[in-house]
Amino acid sequence: MTSPLPRPQLGPAPNARAHLPRRLRGILSLGDFEAAARRTLPRPIFGYLQGGVEDNVTLEANRAAFRQWLLRTQVLVDVSQRSQATTLMGESYRAPFGISPMGLCALFAFEGDLVLARAAEAAGIPFVLSGASLTRLEEVARAAPTCGWFQAYIPGEPAHIEGLVQRVAEAGFRTLVVTVDTAALANRENNVRVGFSTPLRPSPRLAWDGLLRPRWLAGTLARTLLQRGMPHFENAGAQRGVPIISRSVVRQFGLRDHLHWGHLALVRRLWKGRLVVKGIIAAEDVERAGQAGADGVILSNHGGRQLDGTAPPLRMLPEAARVKGGMALMLDSGVRRGTDVLKALALGADHVFVGRPMAYAAAVGGQAGVAHAIGLLQDEIHRDMALLGVPSLADLSAAQLIPADSIAPRSHPAPQRRLP
Repeated sequence: MTSPLPRPQLGPAPNARAHLPRRLRGILSLGDFEAAARRTLPRPIFGYLQGGVEDNVTLEANRAAFRQWLLRTQVLVDVSQRSQATTLMGESYRAPFGISPMGLCALFAFEGDLVLARAAEAAGIPFVLSGASLTRLEEVARAAPTCGWFQAYIPGEPAHIEGLVQRVAEAGFRTLVVTVDTAALANRENNVRVGFSTPLRPSPRLAWDGLLRPRWLAGTLARTLLQRGMPHFENAGAQRGVPIISRSVVRQFGLRDHLHWGHLALVRRLWKGRLVVKGIIAAEDVERAGQAGADGVILSNHGGRQLDGTAPPLRMLPEAARVKGGMALMLDSGVRRGTDVLKALALGADHVFVGRPMAYAAAVGGQAGVAHAIGLLQDEIHRDMALLGVPSLADLSAAQLIPADSIAPRSHPAPQRRLP
């Protein structure tokens, strides 16, 4: 008589999360970081990070786009050797996602840009440093020597473009991301409503919210001012930019409505490394980026923070995949789950990027928080590949997806009233 099989253990072992800092143990998904960050950050700072523009139509559409696809699973497939390692533009990474560029991260967590960079480097995934960051790009390049990318907002004059490109190259970055969807400053009404302004101005609301959140006040703001001084926009050009409280901030990041494809061609002539264009939605622009010499494009609507009503990148992905040629095709905006990553890859993306949840994670738990966020998404992808029946990311295709609207809800006839 054979002995009975051991009962499978349902859920994580009781001590499976004991290694985490206490404030991270209740966070089970990327979505959980948002509520925790709301409790951590002052309302104006959190509102700036969370919000989109105008009516948040695009912000909400980005998430809804992933729910418009359902998964077709295959069973009894040997997935015991599955791997999510991937190669992107000749570089190997341990997961098919990276961290999007986000400005002002040093306001969310002490040395926020370095926190994100170090966590990404340790995990073997790309991290894109924002041109609106508050940490010198040279520091970040040293913190992420193999996984660091730099994202630039093209300066207005050719001489300034040349100076910035030279600085990025001398710092050691090998991938330059040029963001092209900022011809004008966005209508961020939510910033006004929550009391956030650019330039950043001290206000009674910010002071009161800071007092209500002493961990942020002492651990981020006071620590930054004491150890690093007043934050500056460090990487907008070849030289150090203006302080975050300067009235010149708008001038430094505005005045881009005259830029055109010729400026991108100039960047391509100057930059000898990998060139990525971010902020594209239309397939025609994907083609033009390829003609301009780009090595990759990131489909993006800036996380719903530029033009409200812009189509979600996921909806535009199949069209872009048909015309990408030899370029790497990437995507951001709305990625929150492992299934989101797999859906994007199935529709033709080579890689995806995650923004807000990683900033929330830095605010909540510093580098440990970001590492936890990365690990949660990696675990989801690993589990989802098994349940989907996919041993390799190369096996993903549109055949595994079904449009959600193709499955009509079952209708039930209304009950018939019996006549007397």
